[in-house]
Amino acid sequence: MVTRNENKGDLVLRFDGSRPLSAAAVEEIAALCDRAEDQREPGPVTVHVTGAPPADWAKGLEVGLVSKWERAVRRFERLGRLTAVVASGECSGMALDLLLAADVRIAEPGTTLRLASAGGGTWPGMTVYRLTKQAGAAGIRRAVLLGTPIGTDRALALNLIDEVSGDPAATLSSLDGVTDGAEAAIRRQLIFEAGSTTFEEALGSHLAAADRALRREAKS
Repeated sequence: MVTRNENKGDLVLRFDGSRPLSAAAVEEIAALCDRAEDQREPGPVTVHVTGAPPADWAKGLEVGLVSKWERAVRRFERLGRLTAVVASGECSGMALDLLLAADVRIAEPGTTLRLASAGGGTWPGMTVYRLTKQAGAAGIRRAVLLGTPIGTDRALALNLIDEVSGDPAATLSSLDGVTDGAEAAIRRQLIFEAGSTTFEEALGSHLAAADRALRREAKS
């Protein structure tokens, strides 16, 4: 269920990752994104995740539903507002997908990250892509090939999470007013593009963003 902090405009979702992938889970994330796009307010969009899917979670699963889920996570990843995910306990499957797609990632003490299993190995979804892009092939090889859990210390070292905190609310409150949601989305896109474009190709986008910032500064 999506809730809202009426004082700050924050949107908050508590997501149960212990469920098998379903159309309902896709709808949860779609509804969150709809609310975030309808309410262009400065507060972050926050998802609290925990849980690992059952061993038989992929039984009867069709690739069409997997595609819908991946597109929903991608929409969350490119949302026009700052996003934050707080992970606790075992974080696997859909919960891990959302964590890796967030701008700000907080783990409570004792959290472990682990790829879900299916078909005789770890699940070969876009989790593997994000882990590799963010931490490098060497850093996540055992997690992907052997299903080795990643503890908080290792996740911090690999920059998969930003901090471990017993009081995530304190960190979340510090995000208020850090940057406008639309501006955060622009800067996120510049980060995404930096790894796949040359300096010359990227220059136009950066200059356009700089011009936008200067015009906003002049109006303030």
